[in-house]
Amino acid sequence: MGKSDFSLIRQRDTFVELVKETDQKTLAVWAIDCAERALPYFEEKYPDDPRPRQALETLQTWINTGVFKMAVIRKASLAAHAAAREVGEDNAARSAARAAGQAVGTAHVAAHSMGAAIYTLQAIHRATGAAGSEAAVAKERDWQYQRLLELRGS
Repeated sequence: MGKSDFSLIRQRDTFVELVKETDQKTLAVWAIDCAERALPYFEEKYPDDPRPRQALETLQTWINTGVFKMAVIRKASLAAHAAAREVGEDNAARSAARAAGQAVGTAHVAAHSMGAAIYTLQAIHRATGAAGSEAAVAKERDWQYQRLLELRGS
């Protein structure tokens, strides 16, 4: 392992600790923010498929009202993941739909917020191409971290 590998491990561990110390509704807002950054990759290719966007809207409703109905959350999550499966190939659109599916799951289990962030990173990686993907992913990871700090008021 090189020096940069240890740096990435330290950064990941710090990020995981920050998520563990953050309340569920803040993580839900963060998950929406992350997933929305990837959603254009899906919506540009599939403008007539509202399922990933609806998943984020379902999560926003939970944030706003505090009313939790597992059937509603599960349906929205499964619909976004179905949209991802229908994309077929592994590409940015598929990862973006998965980010939305994970984000809405944050209403049920806070850790799903990390899934939204990771799928967003994956979408950016797949959209950027080999030459610039490492820098684009690092930039997005930094944004995600700073956004979470901002939402926490840290």
